Amino acid sequence: MTQRHILTLNPSKARAAAHRAMALAALHADSSLSVRLHRFNRHMAIARSLESQEVAL
Repeated sequence: MTQRHILTLNPSKARAAAHRAMALAALHADSSLSVRLHRFNRHMAIARSLESQEVAL
């Protein structure tokens, strides 16, 4: 798997992208469905929060 380096002047944008990636990874984890869904929802909430802060700036 190749790694992408995110070059950005806005660190919240990079963090939001990282949380979206963690959310997708959580769906593919070897855990119960409820645990995977909880992790996915938690990371997506953080990503949405970071994106809304970015728009507000």
